[in-house]
Amino acid sequence: MLYGILAATTALLLSALLAALLRVPALRARIVDRRRRTRPVPLLGGLAVVIAVAAVTWGCDWTGVAPLGDDVGGLLVAGSAVAALGLVADVWRLKTRVLVLGMAVAAACVVPYGELGVPGGLLAAAWIVFVAAAFKGLDHADGLAGTVGVVTAFGVGACAALEVMDGLAVLLSVLAAALTGFLMHNWHPARIALGACGSLFTGFVLASAAVVTRAGHDLASSAGVLFALTALASADAVLVLLSRRLAGRPLLRGGPDHLAHRLRRLGFTPQGAVVLLGVAGFSGVLVGVLVHNGWAGESAVMWVAGGALIVVLGLLKVSVHGVRRAGSSQVGAQLRVRNG
Repeated sequence: MLYGILAATTALLLSALLAALLRVPALRARIVDRRRRTRPVPLLGGLAVVIAVAAVTWGCDWTGVAPLGDDVGGLLVAGSAVAALGLVADVWRLKTRVLVLGMAVAAACVVPYGELGVPGGLLAAAWIVFVAAAFKGLDHADGLAGTVGVVTAFGVGACAALEVMDGLAVLLSVLAAALTGFLMHNWHPARIALGACGSLFTGFVLASAAVVTRAGHDLASSAGVLFALTALASADAVLVLLSRRLAGRPLLRGGPDHLAHRLRRLGFTPQGAVVLLGVAGFSGVLVGVLVHNGWAGESAVMWVAGGALIVVLGLLKVSVHGVRRAGSSQVGAQLRVRNG
């Protein structure tokens, strides 16, 4: 217990220190979030989280304090490879299909085919990629990806601990601590962001750990638990894809159409929107943990699904694309008049 607290504290402090140190080099190298035109935010916060998690976790394994085991070690290696791919995307920009392909290969390497079978393993790998991409989408708002990541890491870690998967529980507790240290610099107004490096790493590790934890359980019930553990990120991704599809916009083009953006349009402050979404994410994670451990019936997941559906359909009515299109049309008309 004492070693676990020491490891988590080390990860928290190391992540906070590295995030502070990497901010200036990121600004000088112009590795910033180009979506925030009025306030450029450096993107190397994710690198700080990845270094802290890898250093502390491998340190625990090397010293024998908390051996990871081959499966957990492989998961961390695959997650680090995804983080490296995300770092390349932050610095030089990569096409989305390259990121998806890289994550798919990494996910295929960590899925437990022995318990899931080949068809189940392929479905699990696709789900891991989806969740990792969904976490990348959460990085649009200050503090959101980190907050949801901490909540989810604690939930999946609790499931792993009750399954006596000690190495996996250590990895997730260290990840939660590292994200907490990062949040010291990411709360609104953010001084640094996760970027693709940190957000893809976080989503990939959490989704992969959840799949490993549920391996050996019934496929249908596992699908419900996995959804509940990541309901907030999944709802955000579905909302964005659905709204862009209905608006006739390219699915991969960014825009102010995420959950937090729509809550801001309804009058929430940046901090208030993140707190509300954090509570929503915690609710889903809590249900997932209760169902996984048999403390609640599997039907409880339906409440999470119903709530997510209501939120998506309700916020879908909040106008985000129409305003931008109208503004663009007016500007275009003015330019045509000026040009004769």
